Amino acid sequence: MNDIRELKTEAELTEAFPIMQQLRTHLGLRTYLELIKEAQEKHDYRIHALYDEQEIVAVIGYMPMTTLYYGRFLWICDFVTDSNKRSKGYGRKLLSFIENQAAKDGYESLALSSGLQREDAHRFYEEKMNYDKKSYVFKLDL
Repeated sequence: MNDIRELKTEAELTEAFPIMQQLRTHLGLRTYLELIKEAQEKHDYRIHALYDEQEIVAVIGYMPMTTLYYGRFLWICDFVTDSNKRSKGYGRKLLSFIENQAAKDGYESLALSSGLQREDAHRFYEEKMNYDKKSYVFKLDL
């Protein structure tokens, strides 16, 4: 049975770390927990997990934003399904849950950035979830 829960405690976030680390390979556990705490305090970052039989199979982290371009929307910061559990509908279920919650909360849209190399993810967003490719994201390391 599938269950979607918001992760709030350090123990819950730690349990999700092995899945999140598949996406954020550069993070160790301590930095991961520190960044989540800071993002929660400063930006209302939230993280949900999809459980299958009490095992986390997918996680999604997001935060509310307001910009002139998108208006009031949710920015999907982190979204990953366990690499051993893909193509079973978990990603669709978790992202659809967040879409429905966002609509209920009055957000106008969702947006996310996906690495250029993540072609399978791009097909998922465009073909299965009906997301439109709107822009490139540019970054400058300081």
